[in-house]
Amino acid sequence: MLKSMYAILLDGGYLTKVLRTRLGRAVVADDIVEECDRLRALPELEGYELLRIYYYDAHPSAAKVRRPVSGEPFSLGETERFRHAQSLFDQLVLKPNMALRMGRVDLTPHAWRLKPRVAKELVTAPRPLTDDDFDLDMGQKGVDMRIGMDMARLALRNMVRAVVVVTGDSDFVPAFKYVRREGLKVILEPYGRGGRKELREHADIVLELPRKQKKPELAA
Repeated sequence: MLKSMYAILLDGGYLTKVLRTRLGRAVVADDIVEECDRLRALPELEGYELLRIYYYDAHPSAAKVRRPVSGEPFSLGETERFRHAQSLFDQLVLKPNMALRMGRVDLTPHAWRLKPRVAKELVTAPRPLTDDDFDLDMGQKGVDMRIGMDMARLALRNMVRAVVVVTGDSDFVPAFKYVRREGLKVILEPYGRGGRKELREHADIVLELPRKQKKPELAA
């Protein structure tokens, strides 16, 4: 008898942020594979067979801009952040059962935004601005759309009967509702960050991090 199939869908930006906080270092491909192995071993997936792991993120921008105050040239493609992100994607795409779905990162027309902390400081202590007072103003494009479309495609083509989704983004509520109506089981992994109430409401199972066990008191 053939087993029912399932897929794992990873919101890459969310997952790497969680892992970076937990590990205290940059995330590498093996860290993500280790998390996928943990998900694959969930008792809720007993009797299912993995179809594929889908990883969603955005290609880092290699744009060349000028610093906001000094006007000095600045190439995003030469930063450590760019090199690490590209290396991570190059490693992940070679991992078994892994498929990358990539969006893009776009800069706003102004490219830079004043850091909120600096804005507050300037109210009470005005001073000349420096390049370090600004962050790049950019956003991902096409990542959320790809996750939602893949969930719908998997459901409509009857490719899987369950999906494990790693995210905390409530933008996926419509996708959750749709695939559940099509008969798929939705398992949400928010990594203890809770996730928006409506996101949790439209998942069949929300994975919870185990609580720390209290240490037994020593006898007097």
